[in-house]
Amino acid sequence: MFPELIDTRPLRRAVDDGLNWVVRNWGDRFEAAAHPLLLLLKWIEGLLVATPWWLMIAILTGIAWLATRRWQLPLVVLVSMLFLGVMGLWGDAMSTMALMISATLTAIIFAIPVGVWMSRSAWVRQAMTPILDLMQTLPSFVYLIPTVMIFGPGKIPALIATIVYAAPPLVRLTDLGLRTVDPAVMEASRAFGASTSQRLFGIQIPLALPTILAGINQTTMMALAMVVIASMIGAGGLGYQVLQGIGRLEVSRGLFAGLGIVALAIVFDRVTQAFGRRLQERIGLAEQR
Repeated sequence: MFPELIDTRPLRRAVDDGLNWVVRNWGDRFEAAAHPLLLLLKWIEGLLVATPWWLMIAILTGIAWLATRRWQLPLVVLVSMLFLGVMGLWGDAMSTMALMISATLTAIIFAIPVGVWMSRSAWVRQAMTPILDLMQTLPSFVYLIPTVMIFGPGKIPALIATIVYAAPPLVRLTDLGLRTVDPAVMEASRAFGASTSQRLFGIQIPLALPTILAGINQTTMMALAMVVIASMIGAGGLGYQVLQGIGRLEVSRGLFAGLGIVALAIVFDRVTQAFGRRLQERIGLAEQR
Protein backbone atom coordinates (compact mmCIF):
# COMPACT_ATOMS: atom_id res chain seq x y z
CA MET A 1 0.00 0.00 0.00
CA PHE A 2 1.24 3.48 -0.85
CA PRO A 3 2.23 5.42 2.30
CA GLU A 4 -0.03 8.28 3.38
CA LEU A 5 2.28 11.25 3.01
CA ILE A 6 -0.42 13.87 3.47
CA ASP A 7 -3.95 13.91 4.81
CA THR A 8 -6.28 14.53 1.86
CA ARG A 9 -9.44 14.74 3.94
CA PRO A 10 -9.27 18.54 4.45
CA LEU A 11 -8.91 19.02 0.70
CA ARG A 12 -11.90 16.79 0.01
CA ARG A 13 -13.96 18.61 2.62
CA ALA A 14 -12.97 21.94 1.08
CA VAL A 15 -14.15 20.79 -2.37
CA ASP A 16 -17.44 19.45 -0.99
CA ASP A 17 -18.04 22.57 1.12
CA GLY A 18 -17.29 24.80 -1.85
CA LEU A 19 -19.81 23.02 -4.05
CA ASN A 20 -22.39 23.07 -1.25
CA TRP A 21 -21.86 26.83 -0.92
CA VAL A 22 -22.43 27.25 -4.65
CA VAL A 23 -25.63 25.20 -4.44
CA ARG A 24 -26.96 27.21 -1.48
CA ASN A 25 -26.12 30.65 -2.85
CA TRP A 26 -26.26 30.25 -6.60
CA GLY A 27 -28.52 27.24 -7.18
CA ASP A 28 -31.60 29.32 -8.00
CA ARG A 29 -29.67 31.44 -10.47
CA PHE A 30 -28.24 28.39 -12.20
CA GLU A 31 -31.73 26.91 -12.50
CA ALA A 32 -33.07 30.14 -13.98
CA ALA A 33 -30.19 30.28 -16.47
CA ALA A 34 -30.78 26.63 -17.50
CA HIS A 35 -34.55 27.04 -17.86
CA PRO A 36 -34.31 27.91 -21.61
CA LEU A 37 -32.52 24.60 -22.15
CA LEU A 38 -35.42 22.77 -20.50
CA LEU A 39 -37.91 24.65 -22.68
CA LEU A 40 -35.90 23.73 -25.80
CA LEU A 41 -35.78 20.08 -24.78
CA LYS A 42 -39.50 19.93 -24.01
CA TRP A 43 -40.39 21.68 -27.28
CA ILE A 44 -38.27 19.31 -29.39
CA GLU A 45 -39.54 16.27 -27.50
CA GLY A 46 -43.16 17.39 -27.86
CA LEU A 47 -42.65 17.97 -31.58
CA LEU A 48 -41.07 14.57 -32.15
CA VAL A 49 -43.65 12.70 -30.09
CA ALA A 50 -46.56 14.51 -31.77
CA THR A 51 -45.24 13.83 -35.30
CA PRO A 52 -46.88 10.72 -36.80
CA TRP A 53 -44.49 7.79 -37.04
CA TRP A 54 -44.88 7.43 -40.78
CA LEU A 55 -44.12 11.13 -41.34
CA MET A 56 -41.02 10.96 -39.14
CA ILE A 57 -39.76 7.91 -41.06
CA ALA A 58 -40.46 9.70 -44.35
CA ILE A 59 -38.57 12.82 -43.22
CA LEU A 60 -35.50 10.91 -42.05
CA THR A 61 -35.49 8.71 -45.14
CA GLY A 62 -35.79 11.80 -47.35
CA ILE A 63 -32.87 13.47 -45.55
CA ALA A 64 -30.80 10.32 -46.11
CA TRP A 65 -31.70 10.42 -49.81
CA LEU A 66 -30.68 14.08 -50.10
CA ALA A 67 -27.37 13.28 -48.41
CA THR A 68 -26.38 10.48 -50.80
CA ARG A 69 -28.78 10.36 -53.78
CA ARG A 70 -28.49 6.58 -53.52
CA TRP A 71 -30.91 3.97 -52.22
CA GLN A 72 -28.61 2.17 -49.75
CA LEU A 73 -28.59 4.72 -46.92
CA PRO A 74 -32.33 5.52 -47.10
CA LEU A 75 -32.97 1.77 -46.85
CA VAL A 76 -30.78 1.54 -43.73
CA VAL A 77 -32.63 4.49 -42.18
CA LEU A 78 -36.01 2.97 -43.05
CA VAL A 79 -35.13 -0.43 -41.55
CA SER A 80 -33.64 1.16 -38.42
CA MET A 81 -36.69 3.31 -37.72
CA LEU A 82 -39.09 0.45 -38.42
CA PHE A 83 -37.13 -1.67 -35.95
CA LEU A 84 -37.71 0.95 -33.25
CA GLY A 85 -41.43 0.95 -33.96
CA VAL A 86 -41.86 -2.82 -34.17
CA MET A 87 -39.98 -3.35 -30.89
CA GLY A 88 -42.26 -0.89 -29.08
CA LEU A 89 -39.46 1.61 -28.53
CA TRP A 90 -40.79 4.49 -30.63
CA GLY A 91 -41.74 6.84 -27.77
CA ASP A 92 -38.50 6.23 -25.89
CA ALA A 93 -36.54 6.70 -29.12
CA MET A 94 -38.16 10.09 -29.68
CA SER A 95 -37.26 11.15 -26.13
CA THR A 96 -33.68 10.04 -26.72
CA MET A 97 -33.58 11.90 -30.03
CA ALA A 98 -34.89 15.03 -28.33
CA LEU A 99 -32.13 14.90 -25.71
CA MET A 100 -29.49 14.24 -28.35
CA ILE A 101 -30.72 17.00 -30.70
CA SER A 102 -31.02 19.53 -27.87
CA ALA A 103 -27.52 18.72 -26.60
CA THR A 104 -26.05 18.86 -30.10
CA LEU A 105 -27.69 22.18 -30.98
CA THR A 106 -26.57 23.76 -27.70
CA ALA A 107 -23.06 22.38 -28.14
CA ILE A 108 -22.92 23.87 -31.65
CA ILE A 109 -23.95 27.29 -30.33
CA PHE A 110 -21.18 27.32 -27.72
CA ALA A 111 -18.47 25.11 -29.24
CA ILE A 112 -18.08 26.67 -32.70
CA PRO A 113 -17.38 30.22 -31.38
CA VAL A 114 -14.82 28.76 -28.95
CA GLY A 115 -13.21 26.85 -31.81
CA VAL A 116 -13.09 30.03 -33.91
CA TRP A 117 -11.50 31.87 -30.99
CA MET A 118 -8.90 29.12 -30.59
CA SER A 119 -8.03 29.22 -34.28
CA ARG A 120 -7.38 32.96 -34.11
CA SER A 121 -5.34 33.10 -30.89
CA ALA A 122 -2.40 30.91 -29.93
CA TRP A 123 -2.67 31.68 -26.22
CA VAL A 124 -6.37 30.81 -26.17
CA ARG A 125 -5.52 27.48 -27.83
CA GLN A 126 -2.80 26.82 -25.24
CA ALA A 127 -5.21 27.64 -22.41
CA MET A 128 -8.14 25.64 -23.81
CA THR A 129 -6.23 22.50 -24.84
CA PRO A 130 -5.66 21.14 -21.29
CA ILE A 131 -9.24 22.02 -20.38
CA LEU A 132 -10.54 20.07 -23.38
CA ASP A 133 -8.18 17.20 -22.53
CA LEU A 134 -9.63 17.12 -19.02
CA MET A 135 -13.21 17.26 -20.29
CA GLN A 136 -12.61 14.34 -22.65
CA THR A 137 -10.70 12.25 -20.10
CA LEU A 138 -12.95 12.59 -17.06
CA PRO A 139 -15.30 9.62 -16.62
CA SER A 140 -18.78 10.53 -17.74
CA PHE A 141 -20.24 9.70 -14.31
CA VAL A 142 -18.25 12.56 -12.80
CA TYR A 143 -20.31 15.10 -14.75
CA LEU A 144 -23.46 13.92 -13.03
CA ILE A 145 -22.34 14.76 -9.48
CA PRO A 146 -22.25 18.59 -9.64
CA THR A 147 -25.22 18.86 -12.01
CA VAL A 148 -27.44 16.72 -9.76
CA MET A 149 -26.33 18.67 -6.68
CA ILE A 150 -27.21 21.99 -8.33
CA PHE A 151 -30.36 21.07 -10.26
CA GLY A 152 -31.55 17.85 -8.64
CA PRO A 153 -32.52 14.74 -10.62
CA GLY A 154 -34.31 15.43 -13.89
CA LYS A 155 -33.84 16.38 -17.50
CA ILE A 156 -31.87 19.61 -16.94
CA PRO A 157 -28.83 17.98 -15.27
CA ALA A 158 -28.93 15.17 -17.83
CA LEU A 159 -28.94 17.70 -20.67
CA ILE A 160 -26.16 19.85 -19.19
CA ALA A 161 -23.97 16.82 -18.45
CA THR A 162 -24.50 15.61 -22.01
CA ILE A 163 -23.58 19.01 -23.47
CA VAL A 164 -20.37 19.27 -21.42
CA TYR A 165 -19.42 15.70 -22.27
CA ALA A 166 -20.13 16.00 -26.02
CA ALA A 167 -18.85 19.51 -26.86
CA PRO A 168 -15.00 19.08 -26.87
CA PRO A 169 -14.71 17.23 -30.24
CA LEU A 170 -16.58 20.02 -32.01
CA VAL A 171 -14.34 22.67 -30.43
CA ARG A 172 -11.20 20.83 -31.51
CA LEU A 173 -12.34 20.09 -35.06
CA THR A 174 -13.62 23.64 -35.60
CA ASP A 175 -10.20 24.95 -34.55
CA LEU A 176 -8.45 22.39 -36.76
CA GLY A 177 -10.63 23.05 -39.79
CA LEU A 178 -10.16 26.81 -39.67
CA ARG A 179 -6.40 26.58 -39.15
CA THR A 180 -5.90 24.16 -42.06
CA VAL A 181 -7.53 26.37 -44.69
CA ASP A 182 -5.09 26.88 -47.57
CA PRO A 183 -2.84 29.88 -46.68
CA ALA A 184 -2.68 30.86 -50.35
CA VAL A 185 -6.46 31.32 -50.40
CA MET A 186 -6.30 33.46 -47.27
CA GLU A 187 -3.48 35.55 -48.70
CA ALA A 188 -5.46 36.12 -51.89
CA SER A 189 -8.47 37.27 -49.85
CA ARG A 190 -6.28 39.76 -48.00
CA ALA A 191 -4.90 41.02 -51.32
CA PHE A 192 -8.44 41.69 -52.52
CA GLY A 193 -9.12 43.71 -49.37
CA ALA A 194 -11.50 41.31 -47.59
CA SER A 195 -12.15 42.22 -43.96
CA THR A 196 -11.60 39.81 -41.07
CA SER A 197 -15.29 38.91 -40.83
CA GLN A 198 -15.54 38.49 -44.61
CA ARG A 199 -12.59 36.10 -44.59
CA LEU A 200 -14.08 34.15 -41.68
CA PHE A 201 -17.65 33.78 -42.94
CA GLY A 202 -16.98 33.87 -46.67
CA ILE A 203 -13.85 31.72 -46.95
CA GLN A 204 -12.67 29.95 -43.78
CA ILE A 205 -15.94 28.56 -42.49
CA PRO A 206 -17.20 27.35 -45.92
CA LEU A 207 -13.86 25.61 -46.63
CA ALA A 208 -13.74 24.16 -43.11
CA LEU A 209 -17.36 22.96 -43.18
CA PRO A 210 -16.50 19.27 -43.83
CA THR A 211 -14.23 19.24 -40.77
CA ILE A 212 -16.79 21.13 -38.68
CA LEU A 213 -19.47 18.67 -39.79
CA ALA A 214 -17.20 15.82 -38.70
CA GLY A 215 -17.07 17.51 -35.30
CA ILE A 216 -20.87 17.69 -35.20
CA ASN A 217 -20.93 14.00 -36.04
CA GLN A 218 -18.61 13.19 -33.14
CA THR A 219 -20.62 15.40 -30.79
CA THR A 220 -23.81 13.60 -31.80
CA MET A 221 -22.26 10.19 -31.18
CA MET A 222 -20.93 11.24 -27.77
CA ALA A 223 -24.35 12.61 -26.85
CA LEU A 224 -25.86 9.24 -27.68
CA ALA A 225 -23.14 7.53 -25.66
CA MET A 226 -24.23 9.60 -22.64
CA VAL A 227 -27.87 8.50 -22.98
CA VAL A 228 -27.67 5.42 -20.75
CA ILE A 229 -25.69 7.24 -18.06
CA ALA A 230 -27.99 10.29 -18.15
CA SER A 231 -30.99 7.99 -17.63
CA MET A 232 -29.72 7.37 -14.09
CA ILE A 233 -30.68 10.95 -13.16
CA GLY A 234 -34.03 11.15 -14.91
CA ALA A 235 -33.32 11.59 -18.63
CA GLY A 236 -35.67 8.75 -19.60
CA GLY A 237 -35.70 7.41 -23.13
CA LEU A 238 -33.95 4.30 -24.37
CA GLY A 239 -31.28 4.62 -21.69
CA TYR A 240 -33.92 4.16 -19.00
CA GLN A 241 -35.03 0.93 -20.68
CA VAL A 242 -31.43 -0.32 -20.54
CA LEU A 243 -31.24 0.70 -16.88
CA GLN A 244 -34.47 -1.16 -16.13
CA GLY A 245 -33.11 -4.22 -17.90
CA ILE A 246 -30.07 -4.13 -15.62
CA GLY A 247 -32.13 -3.60 -12.47
CA ARG A 248 -34.65 -6.31 -13.27
CA LEU A 249 -32.18 -8.67 -14.98
CA GLU A 250 -34.36 -8.59 -18.10
CA VAL A 251 -31.92 -9.40 -20.88
CA SER A 252 -34.47 -8.80 -23.64
CA ARG A 253 -35.40 -5.31 -22.41
CA GLY A 254 -31.78 -4.19 -22.15
CA LEU A 255 -30.78 -5.87 -25.41
CA PHE A 256 -33.56 -4.39 -27.55
CA ALA A 257 -33.16 -0.93 -26.02
CA GLY A 258 -29.41 -1.14 -26.65
CA LEU A 259 -30.06 -2.14 -30.25
CA GLY A 260 -32.42 0.84 -30.50
CA ILE A 261 -29.60 3.17 -29.43
CA VAL A 262 -27.37 1.51 -32.01
CA ALA A 263 -30.05 2.08 -34.67
CA LEU A 264 -30.23 5.80 -33.85
CA ALA A 265 -26.44 6.01 -33.85
CA ILE A 266 -26.27 4.40 -37.29
CA VAL A 267 -28.90 6.77 -38.69
CA PHE A 268 -27.32 9.99 -37.47
CA ASP A 269 -23.74 8.87 -38.03
CA ARG A 270 -24.28 7.77 -41.63
CA VAL A 271 -26.36 10.82 -42.54
CA THR A 272 -23.90 13.37 -41.15
CA GLN A 273 -20.96 11.53 -42.73
CA ALA A 274 -22.76 11.53 -46.08
CA PHE A 275 -23.36 15.29 -45.90
CA GLY A 276 -19.68 15.77 -45.02
CA ARG A 277 -18.56 13.74 -48.05
CA ARG A 278 -20.84 15.75 -50.35
CA LEU A 279 -19.37 18.99 -49.01
CA GLN A 280 -15.85 17.69 -49.58
CA GLU A 281 -16.71 16.70 -53.15
CA ARG A 282 -18.19 20.13 -53.88
CA ILE A 283 -15.19 21.94 -52.39
CA GLY A 284 -12.84 19.65 -54.33
CA LEU A 285 -14.67 20.42 -57.57
CA ALA A 286 -14.60 24.13 -56.78
CA GLU A 287 -10.83 23.96 -56.17
CA GLN A 288 -10.26 22.05 -59.42
CA ARG A 289 -12.15 24.69 -61.38
